[in-house]
Amino acid sequence: MANSNEMTINLVVLGRTQTGKSAAGNSLLGSSDFESHRSPSSVTTCCSLGRSCRISGIIRRNGCELALSIRVLDTPSYPHSALSKEQVRDTVSSALAHHFGEEGLHLALLVLRADLPLCPDESDHAIQFLQELLGPTWKDFTAVLLTHADKAEEAGFSEEAYLHSASSTLLSLLSSVQHKYIFLDNQKSIIKEERVIVLRKLLNFIRQNKYRVLLLKHSKE
Repeated sequence: MANSNEMTINLVVLGRTQTGKSAAGNSLLGSSDFESHRSPSSVTTCCSLGRSCRISGIIRRNGCELALSIRVLDTPSYPHSALSKEQVRDTVSSALAHHFGEEGLHLALLVLRADLPLCPDESDHAIQFLQELLGPTWKDFTAVLLTHADKAEEAGFSEEAYLHSASSTLLSLLSSVQHKYIFLDNQKSIIKEERVIVLRKLLNFIRQNKYRVLLLKHSKE
């Protein structure tokens, strides 16, 4: 927190290539800080930090309204088309420590596509990656962001129907992170009102975690 009238939340987006990870980061920031487009190879090759403008009217603490600022760290995907797992892990770990080492990380957002099934191998790899990055308390500091929710809706799935039909792999993952998940409509996420809804859900997750942060340090080889 910069002062008593402002709160900054620190987020990192993680996920596979073409899940809409960078686009999700842009939606959270209300900007186009991160490069995002369809490509036959992984687009993001290094970590990049984006900052939002101050946002009012979203959060109150102790009866006072606070100005909210969002910081999002965009990361290379894992698996990556050009980088090894170790290269991605070390790059992300170093960037987390550099940008959030003093203030701490509020939430890691694991980005998955709502319009594609989550397979056991993919889930296992994602969980292992999160454990290596965040340590044993990763579940407390991880939420799932389900992008392309508009495509699932076009296929006739409401959120409730989607979860009822979801694979046991996805349901197990959501359970492990205490059901911290958000559906992100890629068509509506640029609308201010939709962005506010998503940010309020993220703030609720952070509140449920008692505003704790995960302190990250540079690993010593």
